[in-house]
Amino acid sequence: MMTNEFWMTAMVFGLSTSSILAQDVAAGETSFRKCLPCHAVGADARNKIGPLLNGIEGRKCGTVSGYSYSEANRNCAFTWNEAIFLDYIKSPKAKIPGTKNLFSGIKDETEASNLWAYLRQFGPDGSPK
Repeated sequence: MMTNEFWMTAMVFGLSTSSILAQDVAAGETSFRKCLPCHAVGADARNKIGPLLNGIEGRKCGTVSGYSYSEANRNCAFTWNEAIFLDYIKSPKAKIPGTKNLFSGIKDETEASNLWAYLRQFGPDGSPK
């Protein structure tokens, strides 16, 4: 039999988790400002100096239509997921030697995780998943 105490605890935990997730996405959006000179996300996103980042989760590296990738990016063999992104964003040139990406990276793991939380919410067409 479920008690009122159990349900109250479950509700508080659920609200806390949602709040933390929202803070992560909000912090990631703030962090994305570092990326804006070269990248875009959202319904109106277009390739810039770097490719648009809509639908990054689950997409093969180097495959955004209409973007002129370096040979290194065209030939990379991975599909974007959280672990690969977190490794990449620390030092793009170390992960993909020969990339055109000049960004020095994000070393702070929390900031990088927040950025991933923000980016992964955009589907391939820029709409929220």
